[in-house]
Amino acid sequence: MSQFTQDFQNDLLDLMRWRRDVRRFRTDPVDEALLMRCLDTFLLAPSVGLSEPWRLVRVQSDAARDAALRNFQAANADALAGYHGDKAKLYSGLKLSGMREAPVQLAIFCADDTAKGDGLGAATMPETRAYSVVGAITQFWLMARACGLGVGWVSILDPLALARDLKAPGDWRLVAYLCVGWPEEETLTPELETAGWEARRGTLPIEVR
Repeated sequence: MSQFTQDFQNDLLDLMRWRRDVRRFRTDPVDEALLMRCLDTFLLAPSVGLSEPWRLVRVQSDAARDAALRNFQAANADALAGYHGDKAKLYSGLKLSGMREAPVQLAIFCADDTAKGDGLGAATMPETRAYSVVGAITQFWLMARACGLGVGWVSILDPLALARDLKAPGDWRLVAYLCVGWPEEETLTPELETAGWEARRGTLPIEVR
């Protein structure tokens, strides 16, 4: 395998630096061909046992989006109730989803009972199927960012309720709810760091055994 050039390696690192969790979107539509070009990276992703367990749902109808938004709002209110004092005040001011504005919304599931791959590699660690889905999401996210799109992962949700609302099969487990669109702004600094919620580590925690 040929080695990639230093310029390519530097560009790849820059892409990783600029990959942010976006919550502030413009409402401009996303070209369908561009979206599919990014989504096709799922077909390149590695998966345990070559099981390819990812299942994608376009959340497009008003009814489906309203159900997802209500789900987030209820879960967000419950989360706020778990904080007190200054932390609660700070939490209440955070924008934690772009669900009202993002033109593209995707629910990404893991098919836990997929027969593809014949269970190879998942017998002792079945969670590796979900890890495979996360790896595929990461590839999509980087490609979307390279094309100028922003992606936001909404994790403040009741996954079982959302799966029911979206009429997902019983063996599908929600892994991610993604908002996709054109970001209002671009920044190297995570929004939670800018807001004072948490700071990024400066060093990598590595232990030797």
